[in-house]
Amino acid sequence: MRTNRSLRGKVAIVGIGQSPSGRVPGRSPLDLTADATLKALADAGMDKSEIDGVLTGNAFASSFHRFSIALSEYLNIQPSYSNTLQVSGATAGAAINTAAAAIHAGLADTVLVACGDSLLTGMTPDMAIRAMTESRDQQYEMPFGIPVANTFAMTAQRHMKEYGTTSEQFAQVAVTFREHARRTPGAQKIDPITIDDVLNSKMVTTPYHKLDCSLISDGAAALILTSAERARDYTNEPIYILGGGEYYSHEHIFLMPNLTQTGAVQSAQKAYDMAGISANDIDVAGIYDCFTGTVIMMLEDLGFCKKGEGGAFVESGQITYGGEIPTNTHGGMLSYAHPGIPAAWFHFIEVVRQLRGSCGERQVGGAEHGLVHTLGAGFSTQATTILGTESTL
Repeated sequence: MRTNRSLRGKVAIVGIGQSPSGRVPGRSPLDLTADATLKALADAGMDKSEIDGVLTGNAFASSFHRFSIALSEYLNIQPSYSNTLQVSGATAGAAINTAAAAIHAGLADTVLVACGDSLLTGMTPDMAIRAMTESRDQQYEMPFGIPVANTFAMTAQRHMKEYGTTSEQFAQVAVTFREHARRTPGAQKIDPITIDDVLNSKMVTTPYHKLDCSLISDGAAALILTSAERARDYTNEPIYILGGGEYYSHEHIFLMPNLTQTGAVQSAQKAYDMAGISANDIDVAGIYDCFTGTVIMMLEDLGFCKKGEGGAFVESGQITYGGEIPTNTHGGMLSYAHPGIPAAWFHFIEVVRQLRGSCGERQVGGAEHGLVHTLGAGFSTQATTILGTESTL
């Protein structure tokens, strides 16, 4: 396989920002995203006139199909490079990878990567779920009532059958991330929960209970990327893009090649190859956690444990402080916030903060390599990004 190191250390994240999240009434997706952008600019010590590229995801609660253009107009930015990306939950990772490639190719010097939505107060819960459900195939899936939760539940059921994974192990993911959220200012859910609380919460779709499922939230986040040469001109220590990989295996859940192994295997391997490291070198991770079982499968596919051992890996405390790979130290989508497409932007921001060493009581000691993995659409879209401090170059 061809090893591609072309992006390693060529581009860095120099600014991060986020709006309030959780329940934020009276704020549109555009307003929330602009708020996050201004905070990212302030974090970098940068004027908005330096932004010449804008990449965003879309927003379910917004009528703007060209959200990146609308955001640019709102902020009075006239970029020479712009796009509104939509690969479901993998959009954050795909946007970061695309921004890095664009900068390295000379299409832009400094790229804003931002996204926001108001799923909680801008839509009713039914509207939010329906908006996500309607992204499924209109001919072969929607008529049979297959909402988002059911597609992911099928993979969890299969994992239980093939590997003996238990509901208690799924529940441990939710309990762990809730404990992480309790250390994180602004987290949407901070009340402690137990495994019994998860198992006794309302059944949504077998095997997932309500507390196995991610939140519905408002919120926005933004990151600013620029070339490694320019990165040292700004306020904070640059956090470098070391590797990136994507993989798109199917569109329909019934055509997923393997219900217990995903394209994260391929996207992660490409990212590891580009970075010149392996899973053993990663100090902290942000893993897309729309459902508890998703995390267990991703831990396996990303190489942190062997296939079929994810449940035991979680159960033995390996994804929290003192474990093999502290994961979603902000609380993730299960406890921090899940405003739809923007949710994984928060994973990036948390990993950047960990690598900067600015997480206070939730800091992972000595973190130098971080991984963020985003996914969506019934595991059809996968994007992996590896980040590192200057010491990793």
